[in-house]
Amino acid sequence: MTTLSRRTLLALAGAGLTTLALGSTPGFAKTLKVAGIYTQPIQQKWDARLHQALVAAQEAGEIEYVFSEKVSNTDYIRVLREYAEGKADLIVGEAFGISKEARKVADDYPEVAFLMGDPFKAHGSNFSVFDNYIHEPCYLMGIIAGSMSKAGKIGMVGGYPIGEVNRLFNAFMAGARSVNPEVQFKVTFIGSWYDPPKAKEAAFAQIEAGVDVLYAERAGVVDAARDKGILAFGNVNDMNKEENGTDVVVTSALWHMENAIGHAIEQVKAGTFEAADYKEWTMMQKGGASLAPYYEFDNKIPPEAKAKVEEIKADILSGSFVVEIDDNEPKSTY
Repeated sequence: MTTLSRRTLLALAGAGLTTLALGSTPGFAKTLKVAGIYTQPIQQKWDARLHQALVAAQEAGEIEYVFSEKVSNTDYIRVLREYAEGKADLIVGEAFGISKEARKVADDYPEVAFLMGDPFKAHGSNFSVFDNYIHEPCYLMGIIAGSMSKAGKIGMVGGYPIGEVNRLFNAFMAGARSVNPEVQFKVTFIGSWYDPPKAKEAAFAQIEAGVDVLYAERAGVVDAARDKGILAFGNVNDMNKEENGTDVVVTSALWHMENAIGHAIEQVKAGTFEAADYKEWTMMQKGGASLAPYYEFDNKIPPEAKAKVEEIKADILSGSFVVEIDDNEPKSTY
């Protein structure tokens, strides 16, 4: 294991950080020092996608990676500053709810590159922003869901009605309507990013109201679908394989941050990092989003739906089909 300097270890200890094991890569001292700061446990799938991408970069010998998890917004700026003081080259995190304060930190440390989840514009010379724009595979999922719902009623359970969730729901609804203009929706937000029992109860209520397909934006919905014997569609991670979704989750809209983070690392190494919106790096053309495999549902999806998905997917990748970004709060239609 490579030994960090005493100064770095003291800085990390002061920030209450967790350090991953580091391989003895030749020339390791020249690798970038990258820090991740997460408001949720790294098992929570939004943060997990960032963490997985950074772990992959570390395993490739590109970076030296440390991280903090479960950092509250009230403590976030302190940890952000301590990482910057510890001479991190790049800090990856989330500034939702603390955008103004996080930008002030970036201003105070112009030599540090910041890549932060944030709904607003990039700032200054070193504060880049990203969000998860996986609305394109959500549209593709909607095509399949609209084709497989026998009742013509689809339920959707999300965390909060904010842009990053709303755009996914709206795209999913648009995809379903493209194959069934009469399809109806039940929309519920549970007011939490991680409360599986609450999400499960919301899904049960929607099933009681007649839905026979569910969009599981939050953990807990898949369990409800399994209990009631109906289909579900996943979000951000592969919920068929990662959230006990076998025989329940038809497919999932996946979010990939490897290319986005790889681009930031390349820029920092080249000394060309600048404030930018990484939106395009989280979309399908740059490998930031995709549709998960169909697994055991491959032969159960109507052939015409599969064909349409492949056609629209090709058009999205070529740029000839654009899925509308609609951040407005979606509403139930019955």
